[in-house]
Amino acid sequence: MTKKYPVEIPDLPSEASIDRLVSLLGPFLRICQPRLYGLGNLSADGSLLVGNHTIYGFLDLPFMMAEIWKRRRLAIRGLGEHAHYAVPLWRDLLAMGGMVRGTRDNVRALMRDRQTILVFPGGSREVNKRRGQQYQLLWRERIGFARLAIEHDYPIVPFAAVGVDDMLDVIVDQDTPIYGQLARAYEKVTGFPTPPVVRGIGLTPIPRLDRLYFWLGEPIDSGHFGRRFDDAAAARALRDEVRQAILNGIQFLRDERDQDPNRGLTSRLLHHVE
Repeated sequence: MTKKYPVEIPDLPSEASIDRLVSLLGPFLRICQPRLYGLGNLSADGSLLVGNHTIYGFLDLPFMMAEIWKRRRLAIRGLGEHAHYAVPLWRDLLAMGGMVRGTRDNVRALMRDRQTILVFPGGSREVNKRRGQQYQLLWRERIGFARLAIEHDYPIVPFAAVGVDDMLDVIVDQDTPIYGQLARAYEKVTGFPTPPVVRGIGLTPIPRLDRLYFWLGEPIDSGHFGRRFDDAAAARALRDEVRQAILNGIQFLRDERDQDPNRGLTSRLLHHVE
């Protein structure tokens, strides 16, 4: 039986608080110098951002949100998995940042208020990638986000992120003997995948300082499904349309990355422009 959670929408941080958070990222932004494409596709009147999770999940998202805030003053409400809210202090920190527990009723409330919402259908499985799964969408058969978009005639903006999956190499994962057995047992008890063991700079887990690339695609109109949110076939069709758009966005960014003359850290720092 699925546990029922009450509708609970934390207040958004004040604009001054968001400005302070973004300023804290300033030194890191100067290093990674994210490139953001398609910002004009993001409406101020509410949309559902759906995209790919990169490994570990938190190494690039703050920078995308910071860039959007700096250039559009648009706050984004991320949806968090239930496992996050089982950890004291961490859940409070997420709430302070405006994150919302990812329940259908909470999403409905956000959509009624025409807020900008962000969701990763791949969830924790996509965060905890295994070897050879860079930039893959590991969504299984999830269609909940598509149902809610159809129900509320909410536009979906597909987005893609490239960079982090190149910063770290997975060296031990659930397919590794012994570790894999322990990881599966842990997941069975907690319901949360075990993170892979990674290597970045040298033999350390410190990520390589690659550039970050983000893409926001053209909005996908969920209204042409006539609010048939109870129709699984309609939801799957919308999900697949979004999925293909994200895959196209990932490929676009990888091509842009490969052609970027300032991809390397030294070149970026030498050509940095505020």
